[in-house]
Amino acid sequence: MASALPAAGAMVFVDTNVLLAADDAFDADRQTRIRGWLHALWQRRAGRISTQVLNAYYVSATQHFGMPQGDARAKLRRYQLWQPWQIDHQTVETAWGVEARFGLPYWDALIVAAAAQSGASHVLSLDLPHLQQIDGVTVLHPLETTPAELALVD
Repeated sequence: MASALPAAGAMVFVDTNVLLAADDAFDADRQTRIRGWLHALWQRRAGRISTQVLNAYYVSATQHFGMPQGDARAKLRRYQLWQPWQIDHQTVETAWGVEARFGLPYWDALIVAAAAQSGASHVLSLDLPHLQQIDGVTVLHPLETTPAELALVD
């Protein structure tokens, strides 16, 4: 497993469902573990995100989970500090390649493409298989490993 660990200074791209799970009190244990991940990424300034993730988070949080718009907007403003990757033509082309080669749904392929284009070595995802390697990006499932195992906490 050592090869899957991010090197010092490595960036971890966070998928939409991870952000949503951090706000979901239905499963308190899962929420706590995911919040631990986000806290570690904030502390190390190691988090990355995309405009796709931010937009999907806003829609799901407000329309499906009933979060007040002002609260969701405040969270999005904070996540702007993670330098959201702008989905451009090259990112879409890369996503199409990932979709074709790995058989991923387009939205997941776009997450992986944005992670790679933004310089992230890892994607924190609840949807993709833990430790799957996709075009130089390693998937981490936040419930199958911890930030401490990845040297993201002291």
